[in-house]
Amino acid sequence: MIHYYAKSEGKLTSLREAETGCWINVSAPITREEVQEFADKHAIPIGFLTDPLDIDERARYEREDEMRLIILNTPVLNNNIDKETQAIYMTVPLGIIITIDHVITVSAFENPVIDQFLGDKVKHFDPSDDKLFVLQILAHNIQHYLNGLKQLNHKRNVIEKELYASSRNMEIKQLLSIEKSLVYFVNSLYAIELLAMKMKRTDFLHIRDDEDKMDLFEDIIIDNSQALDMAKVYTDILGGTMDAYASIISNNLNIVMKRLTTITIVLMIPTLIASFFGMNVKIPYLNTEHDYSFVIIIVISVLMSGLTSWFFRKNDLSK
Repeated sequence: MIHYYAKSEGKLTSLREAETGCWINVSAPITREEVQEFADKHAIPIGFLTDPLDIDERARYEREDEMRLIILNTPVLNNNIDKETQAIYMTVPLGIIITIDHVITVSAFENPVIDQFLGDKVKHFDPSDDKLFVLQILAHNIQHYLNGLKQLNHKRNVIEKELYASSRNMEIKQLLSIEKSLVYFVNSLYAIELLAMKMKRTDFLHIRDDEDKMDLFEDIIIDNSQALDMAKVYTDILGGTMDAYASIISNNLNIVMKRLTTITIVLMIPTLIASFFGMNVKIPYLNTEHDYSFVIIIVISVLMSGLTSWFFRKNDLSK
């Protein structure tokens, strides 16, 4: 789908056709024929439109004549039905094409960052100011990463508390989903950080002489660095949690095996004694007129088992 927007009397309005200074949003579902037709109509390199539609595309920028392309990765909730084995968040490409007359955004997925602009929830948003518009997209993209990181960390804390009271596989799978999300975040934020530094060094947005926009760009770089540090810290904490929980499980298994071994040894003694007395042989001092063999066997078995249990307890071998 291709939609055209402009600001009129302070409100975002929809247009039928492209106008100078308008915002063009290209989103799924869209066919390759529609993409080709749109590219021919506005003289846009076809790669500028198709690259952001590739889910494996990474953050970068590109320039061709008077047109510039920026590709970011934005976090979106994973709507996959099988959430036990999938990441909670995934990162998808968002393309920003800057032409002489328009700003064009391209995404193959429903994008929460673009939705904020479509809902007219961004202050001082004006598509005609292409430089500020691009900076606002960058800023809200980083903010969405920060919000996602806070939600992932909160979910991790809740799952950790549940792990102390249970040893179910469900909590482990949820932690793995969080870990996958954090890996996506770290990789994408690192790529965006390199992209922002290159854009600043080359003055890709032509804002070097605009102090206000440069200050905003500096804040974006700082926020991105902060989000990257948070993602790395949360990843390290989660990795430590997983290792600690694996050690707890292994220790609990060792305790259970130790107790089972102790029980087996204690129960083996009566069996061994009964085996000796069950042989068809004469046993000294028991072949008397009054046969107390059974009672004696029981007493000896109980005494030996009791002594063995006492020995294990005294030497702390049964815990």
